[in-house]
Amino acid sequence: MAKKRRHLGEILYKSKLVDKPTLIKAIKKGRADNKRLGETLVAMGVVSEDVISKALAKQFGMEYVDLDETPISQSAQKLIPPELIRKHFVLPLGMDNGRLKIVISDPLDLDLQDLLRFRLNKELECCLASPSKIRTFILHTMDEVRSSIDATAAELAAAGHGIEGGVRLAQASDEDDDGPIIRLVNMIIDEAVRIRSSDIHIEPMTDRVRVRYRIDGVCVERDNIPKNMQAPIIARIKILSGMDITERRLPQDGRIKRRIDEQDIDFRVSCLPGYHGESTVLRILRPESVNIGIQALGFEQDNYEAFLQIIKRPNGIFLVTGPTGSGKTTTLYSALKELNRPDRKIITAEDPVEYNVAGINQCQVRTEIDLTFPKILRSMLRQAPNIILIGEIRDGLVADIAIQAALTGHLVFSTLHTNDAPSAITRLIDMGVKPFLVASSIQAIMAQRLVRVICENCKVVDENPDPQYLRLLRINPDELRKNPIYKGAGCSRCQNTGFRGRVAIFEMMELNNQIRELAFARAPASELRKAARNSGMRTLMEDGKRKVFRGVTTPDEVARVSQAEGLLVDDE
Repeated sequence: MAKKRRHLGEILYKSKLVDKPTLIKAIKKGRADNKRLGETLVAMGVVSEDVISKALAKQFGMEYVDLDETPISQSAQKLIPPELIRKHFVLPLGMDNGRLKIVISDPLDLDLQDLLRFRLNKELECCLASPSKIRTFILHTMDEVRSSIDATAAELAAAGHGIEGGVRLAQASDEDDDGPIIRLVNMIIDEAVRIRSSDIHIEPMTDRVRVRYRIDGVCVERDNIPKNMQAPIIARIKILSGMDITERRLPQDGRIKRRIDEQDIDFRVSCLPGYHGESTVLRILRPESVNIGIQALGFEQDNYEAFLQIIKRPNGIFLVTGPTGSGKTTTLYSALKELNRPDRKIITAEDPVEYNVAGINQCQVRTEIDLTFPKILRSMLRQAPNIILIGEIRDGLVADIAIQAALTGHLVFSTLHTNDAPSAITRLIDMGVKPFLVASSIQAIMAQRLVRVICENCKVVDENPDPQYLRLLRINPDELRKNPIYKGAGCSRCQNTGFRGRVAIFEMMELNNQIRELAFARAPASELRKAARNSGMRTLMEDGKRKVFRGVTTPDEVARVSQAEGLLVDDE
């Protein structure tokens, strides 16, 4: 029988490195923060990374390597391609009895080990070292760009600051010198993350390359780069994201993982051929996006209580609707985080998987090998889950499987692209789902949009709000006298936009007997909407109006995001 592996805490305690009260405190804190024990102890300053790495090596029966004392030869460094070393933070030590000896920092990252075996076509012998020492070795010993960072800083000071300085340096360098291009791409990515962008758009034009950042849902032009730098910049992004740099005729997708300001950030990269060259978009996926908590999404108290009740039901379908970029994924992941407990099994089917969540089984659609939503969902039901998340209901087949899952005792979360909550019922019926199945399986439908939040640093009373937006939100003079309306004057903290951050406005429709009967009778969306209003549903406009009176956002913001057909006029 295999020998039982000792716990990390036990090893540290028996080695007299951590006392019992500190260990218990760290275990509780780690559970609360969803972090491993080793990470928690290092963050608390109880032990160093080296101590944790040595203990992990002992726990997993691996060799510990101190990179301060273990030289890595140039010939050994050539055993793994540089892009793999920098992307995954691994180091080759050499060959030993036909096996490649490598240094890693996480013994539990089995996916990485499988990837390296596949990419290198070699059996591996893994050793452990502390993450910071591996990172330091790669950045300061192997990466020539990083090792000359002081020289770069001096060059930038002479040429200018930020992207502009990087452009000047890249233009001044020799054509075969890719160092400035690397630094320029790094600057664009790092700056976008630091100013809270959600996307980076690199768009070839006739005579230039336009760089835009999407901040709080609105695109802001950052800079124009000379046309002759288009090819090397796009090639650099393709290399970082694992795309084929020789393919310029077909769309490509890739991912980048990059550590910025002590935080691991994922980027989903899309490259689309266009008339003037390949348009490239980097979607910034921040891990904290799914950790903000349900309360911080923007719910008013009544909607918050209703939301919690709905997601804790044992079965049925809960749909979130809205256009792309309206925060549907964040809302559903926040619900899953609330429900993620050891006694529940949660499985997701997504295209693609945007955020990795510990304790949840996530499956990604891969059409190139015929791994589609229907195939995943059929197999998923044989895994005996309690809760299922379907990234998006795109057709009748997926809708039918979701409904069958709900009717057989599963709680199903999914998204749908409709303008409002009542329209989701008619959309499902139009997809070919039988009306009685829609009526019996759906528990609630929630539409949402994201509105920008007024910057607290420059928030002032708006003495002259636009009458047009007041009419759209049905704000009468009496309400205006009782509730002042605020706006952002613009400051350096919000890049002079007057807004900083976003919250959601919601339209929550719970299905009652009347709405179910209307759905069964194939009633139009207008009748469903009227019945939902009579049963207490608050529209997107009305929810936004509440946030305007609370000084969270502005009337024009609410009107901008909710001016879809059918949302402005309600039949009373």
